[in-house]
Amino acid sequence: MSTLFHRLYGLIFNFFSLFGKPKENVVAFVSMHNENFNDSLGAVCEELEKNEKLKFVFTSREKLKSLSGALSFFLVDSRRLAKAKTIFLNDNFLPMAFMRIGPGVKVIQLWHGEGAFKKFGFAIDQPEDVRALEERSNSRLTHVVTTSEGVREIYAEAFGVEKEKVFPLGSPRTDFFFKKENLEKARAKLETEYPYLKGKKAVLYAPTFRGDEKADGAILSHFDFERFERELGNEFALAVRLHPQIHGASKIPGGVADLTDYPSVQELIAAFDVLVTDYSSICMSFSLLEKPSIFYAYDLENYKGSRDFYFDFEDYVPGPVAKTADELFEALRKPLDRKRNKRFRDFNFDFFDGKNAERVAGLIDGRGKKA
Repeated sequence: MSTLFHRLYGLIFNFFSLFGKPKENVVAFVSMHNENFNDSLGAVCEELEKNEKLKFVFTSREKLKSLSGALSFFLVDSRRLAKAKTIFLNDNFLPMAFMRIGPGVKVIQLWHGEGAFKKFGFAIDQPEDVRALEERSNSRLTHVVTTSEGVREIYAEAFGVEKEKVFPLGSPRTDFFFKKENLEKARAKLETEYPYLKGKKAVLYAPTFRGDEKADGAILSHFDFERFERELGNEFALAVRLHPQIHGASKIPGGVADLTDYPSVQELIAAFDVLVTDYSSICMSFSLLEKPSIFYAYDLENYKGSRDFYFDFEDYVPGPVAKTADELFEALRKPLDRKRNKRFRDFNFDFFDGKNAERVAGLIDGRGKKA
């Protein structure tokens, strides 16, 4: 949305705010990231549904894809949002820069990633107008939830809030991984849809975008699909999930599943045995599950020039860094380096009990506490 539409949303919200105070039992979930509530928002909502007194409001950027949806987003959802005493976010919601949030309203940023990997928020260079909007918007935040004490200061800087507003309570969306039946169902579902994965080590290739059309279009050309099948096909099976920003620019070879539009990334993480990525934070969840991640960073130096990391990339990541195809195929044959993975995992995650949504839900009634 442009600044004009941010202002318009704020104006409409403020108008509806004139007709009564927010209600204690109304909880809103605002999904501006592209997970469609298959993330921490959904996990927290599921936990809060145990309280029959609560009422829920949902709004999503998906609505902006149609005229009728956009009208609902601005005219209906804003009215409902104005009644909420608690608002959960999974990304920046810039209209908040122009919204008058009532006293006592909790605005809780769950974010859509875990731990600290690529720099984000106020840790990166931004256009002055965007930064000003984010500063105004983030000034409304009462809580920022993150996954560990180790990254607490990083999140305080990224969102421009006091450290006391950052709560290392864990990522609710990762609770999915601590239910054995979820892991089994995810694998069975994937093997039913893609039978060629059955009986093999399933490798997910999930590169991220570069922000340059030419570089994005060339990403898949650096992966030798024929060599993979020739050298590893008896033991491994490959599928690809591209970032939405590069999907249209790249063609995945026939016989390799394109999972870019697969609705639940949680299920993919649960179902696959090995991750090959470059600079995607999807490695966080593979690390949490103690599954191997390989970082095919053939353009590392160029990427650093456009998007830096919080720590030295090659030393920090939980698996081997491959800069050539030979190094990639060699790494695929090696088992997980448990010591390296543990160092990464323990820095980025404090909790491994599947109760993160419960801790976060406790923020509403005071049960949630800072670590």
